[in-house]
Amino acid sequence: MTRFFWLREDKAVTASYDAAHRWGLPGVMCPTCGATWASAGHQYPAVDLSQLPERREFERARPEPFSEFARLRELVRPLAPPNAALPPGTTFGPLVGRASGRFGAFTSQGSIRWLVRRDALERLQAEGVRGLLGCRTELRFRQKDPPELLELQLEPHGRLHPDCIPPNVPPPCVTCGWVYFRLPDEPILDAASLPPGLDLFRVGDYSTVIVGTERFMEAVRRLELDGITFHELPTR
Repeated sequence: MTRFFWLREDKAVTASYDAAHRWGLPGVMCPTCGATWASAGHQYPAVDLSQLPERREFERARPEPFSEFARLRELVRPLAPPNAALPPGTTFGPLVGRASGRFGAFTSQGSIRWLVRRDALERLQAEGVRGLLGCRTELRFRQKDPPELLELQLEPHGRLHPDCIPPNVPPPCVTCGWVYFRLPDEPILDAASLPPGLDLFRVGDYSTVIVGTERFMEAVRRLELDGITFHELPTR
């Protein structure tokens, strides 16, 4: 039986970066539920909007009425991966910004977005780790000979098991999809929903949680790649 592990950043890593994706869907002001919100954890750095005539409309950060958000979402949908949910706040394109410090094999801030050195990614792919997509970044360094850093595109798959979700969580808003519940201290994964062909992915209904298989964890440790700690998650 496959084991699954929650990826967390290693606090010992001294590198840092201040960057954002080039484009994004706005937050939304929903007329049905009244929420003004944007998601975290829906990031598609491989999706290039540079040829889209309306690309500059994806550079605005302010919340928009739902009708405007929905219009922009449909413009980008043909460029996004099939079946991508594309909630408010979804981002696209390369990370643009500044970086400094000593970058290990992996670097994260908040365990939500992961950068990987190209050499580390290639070694993992050579080990047979499945589903790793490294995307170029546009990070500026002051140091000489900076590392080549890629951002991993990690798409949402699977879900949490109902046993770890509070019973009083309301259904998602029928218009904007808004639903909120606090992540339990000990999440449980719904085993039947997990993707069989991927070794690294986000949890579909809580996309800030990034999960790796035992195969991924063992490859990282065998290759002595730094920057990640692993916390095993139960399945049911």
